[in-house]
Amino acid sequence: SLDGEIINKVDPNFGYIHRGIEKMCETKTYPQILQLTERLDYLSGTMNRHAFCLCVEKALGLEVPARAQAVRVIFDELTRIASHLLGWGCTCMDMGSITAFIYGMRDREKIMDIFEETGGGRLMVGYNVIGGVANDVSPKFVDQVKEFIPYMRKMIKEYHTLFTYNPIARGRMENIGFLTKEQAIALGTTGPVGRASGWACDVRKIEPYAGYDKLDFEEVIRTEGGTLDRYLIRLDEIEQSLRIIEQLINNLPEGDYKAKTPAIIKLPAGEYYQRVENARGDFGVYINSTGDKNPYRVKFRSPCMTLISALDPLCRNEKIADLIMIGASLDYVIPCADR
Repeated sequence: SLDGEIINKVDPNFGYIHRGIEKMCETKTYPQILQLTERLDYLSGTMNRHAFCLCVEKALGLEVPARAQAVRVIFDELTRIASHLLGWGCTCMDMGSITAFIYGMRDREKIMDIFEETGGGRLMVGYNVIGGVANDVSPKFVDQVKEFIPYMRKMIKEYHTLFTYNPIARGRMENIGFLTKEQAIALGTTGPVGRASGWACDVRKIEPYAGYDKLDFEEVIRTEGGTLDRYLIRLDEIEQSLRIIEQLINNLPEGDYKAKTPAIIKLPAGEYYQRVENARGDFGVYINSTGDKNPYRVKFRSPCMTLISALDPLCRNEKIADLIMIGASLDYVIPCADR
């Protein structure tokens, strides 16, 4: 709804690619469901799959080997960087900077090569399995990751020079699309969007999993809650992900990469919940089991659904021309909402 070029109201109309994934889970075994988790927020697929594995492992009382935990976290953080690179590139391209998009995709490709070398897949790696990871890392894995860390740090500086400090880009991002901390909490907008508004909501800190409590990294928080803050926070988070990866790759534990699991996995009857911090926020997995090899009910908590709901308060009284950058700063992925 518009008053001239001023936005009065935004009413998102989505649901057109709903695929019934949660219902499909009821007819699948637990290992089969893993394939579906990567097709929700496909840019956070590895982390979504990790969440489901953790939930099943919690229900089984399964202890994951230290090596598998470390490799899982490295893959998670590489996935976070790859997602933020694509988000950064698309944000810049929405503003007309094709060069920035090419740079982001070029650097993201290096992560895809690491995934392909060890896991076989690229966008949907299919690497996490119940009990650990599908296979041990490639002999090239450690060297590939160690080469990527200094390269990525150098590129972040280049991104700032190319786009962040560009006066035209600043003019389009500053002083628009503000979301207060109270609004972020009320709407449940977690992840970079919530933290850009001053809300400390990082699941890796408040409810650590996979050994995150033993790692030294900062929860990046900004306080203004504007479009520029949401843009900057993702670049800052890349540096924190590099810090996490650096600690693990230099001290990668020896040992098994997978715990022994039953041939047919049946969870004890009951309800189980596990959440992780994916690239867009708090991603949760709820499983209701009756003791069979198929779950009675599966529910995924989508961080993207809440991000879409933030469009209306963010855009009110802004110009319609600013809708592009405000939407880009939320970085939601539609299949995560249309489950």
